[in-house]
Order: sequence, then C-alpha cells, then structure tokens
Amino acid sequence: MAYSTDPAGQLKAEKALLIKADKDIEDGWKRLRNQQQLRDDLQAGGHDSTQAERLVLLLQQTLIEWERHRVLIKERIAYLAAHT
Repeated sequence: MAYSTDPAGQLKAEKALLIKADKDIEDGWKRLRNQQQLRDDLQAGGHDSTQAERLVLLLQQTLIEWERHRVLIKERIAYLAAHT
C-alpha cells in the first residue's frame, strides 16, 4: 500500500490498518486458545508438552506486541483526526 502524504489520506490508511490490527488480534487470540487446548491435551495424555508450552508463551508475547501496536495506530488516528 502506497503511503499518502496528505493528512486525510493518512487518516484513511491508519483506519484501514486499525481494522486489520483488530482482525489479526482476534485471530491471534483464537490461535492462542487453540494452542492452549492442544498443550492441555498433551499434558492430560502424559506426553511431553515442552514445545507446545513454548509456543503458547510465544503467542502470548506476540499478542502483547500486537496490542501495543494497535495502541500506536489509535494514537496516530487521534492525532490525524485532530489535525485534519
């Protein structure tokens, strides 16, 4: 996506990014819950769940960063809306 230099175009682009971020975060939570269930199933079956647990932690860390990025997008939208 080409980046617009005018504030109205930037505002439109940031709003589109926010929609994508919201979808990505929602999908990320679904993947996390699925991975947690898989880990729990492995543990319940007496299997080694080390790698599954590592993936759960990685997904949690990734979601934290995605949430932080979403905040930055919202701040940028607020700034552009106030200066457009």
